[in-house]
Amino acid sequence: MGKFWSKMAYRLVVYSRSLSVDYEVRGLLNYSLSCCVNALLQSFSATTELLDILNKWRPSDAIDETNVPLQLKNALEAMRDKSHPAPHEGFLNCLYRQAIRRFSQQDADEIFHMILNLSQKQMPDDAVAQEIRSLYEIKVETQVMCSECTYIHRISNSLFSLPLAICEGENTLESCINSFFKQQKLVDSDKFYCDRCDEKQPSTHEVKLVSLPPILCVHLKRFRNNNGFTRKLYDKVAFPETFSTSIFAAGQSENTGSNCLKADEHYSLYAVIVHIGTSMSGHYTAYINSTQDQSWRYADDSQVHTATWEDVKNTYMGYRGSSATAYLLLYRKKSLDSSG
Repeated sequence: MGKFWSKMAYRLVVYSRSLSVDYEVRGLLNYSLSCCVNALLQSFSATTELLDILNKWRPSDAIDETNVPLQLKNALEAMRDKSHPAPHEGFLNCLYRQAIRRFSQQDADEIFHMILNLSQKQMPDDAVAQEIRSLYEIKVETQVMCSECTYIHRISNSLFSLPLAICEGENTLESCINSFFKQQKLVDSDKFYCDRCDEKQPSTHEVKLVSLPPILCVHLKRFRNNNGFTRKLYDKVAFPETFSTSIFAAGQSENTGSNCLKADEHYSLYAVIVHIGTSMSGHYTAYINSTQDQSWRYADDSQVHTATWEDVKNTYMGYRGSSATAYLLLYRKKSLDSSG
C-alpha cells in the first residue's frame, strides 16, 4: 500500500507565515461518493495556515471521534504521512454520522461552510475557534437607504465565501465582483420597510466590503433555479492567478471604516475546486498550486497528475465539450506566501 501512495503523491513546499511546511498532494480514495469532501480536503491541506492553527489545540481524552475539528486535524496530518493508506476515512465517517448522507450528491460550497461552522462550534478552545474563523471570514455591511427620508439601515454580516452570480455570456472575476457590489433599486413589491417612515418605501440596496481575510474563497454560483428547475450555467468566467485588492473598489465605502484596500496587498490563487457534470449529477476534483515552484497538480480522488495553468484556465467554461467548470476559487494574501 505504501508503494501505491508513493506513486500517487507529489511533493510540494508551501510557506505558512514564516514557517515552511512540507505536504503532499496525494490521492484520496472515494468512499460513498466522497468526491466533494475529497476535493475540499485537498484545498484544506494546501491551506497550511489551517493546520498551523489546529496544531495550537491540545485535545483532551474526552474528545470523541464525532468531533469535526479533531478529525479534520487528524486527516490533514495523515495526508502528510505517505505510509497512511486512508488518511481521511475517520473524517468522512465523522461527517457521515452527523452532517451529510452517504451516497448522495453534495454541493461543495455548502459542505465547505458546514465543515468550517462545525469546526468552530465543536472547538472547545475559543481562541483557536476564532483563529479558524478569522482565517476565512469576509466582513460586509448591507446598506438599505430609504428613497423618501434617506435614512440608511445597516446590517453587518460575515461570509466564509464570496457568492458571485454569473451572467449569461462572458464574465470575468472583476465583473462578477462589481455586480455583487452594484447598487439595486427596491421598488413595487420589493419595497423596504423603513423604521423612520414607519411604512414600506422605495429604497436602494447595496453591499459594502468591510474587510478581506488572509484566505479568500470565491464561490462562482453556477447553479440557477428557474421555476423550480435547477440548471447549471456553463458560461465563461475568467479569473486571474493573482490580483490586487483594488479589484474590490466597487465595494468600498467611506462609512464602513474599511482599510482592506492597500496598494501593496495582492492575492494569489492556490486551489480551484472543479465541478464536472450537470445540476443533477456531478463529480468534484481539485487543482492545487505550489507557492514555491508555481506548479499545478490535479487531484481526481485517488488519481493525482501534474498540470499547467492552461489546464486550470480550461475550467473557465468547460473545454471542447467538457462540463468541467471552476466552482470554488481559493486565494491567499500574498504576504503569507513569503518567508520574510
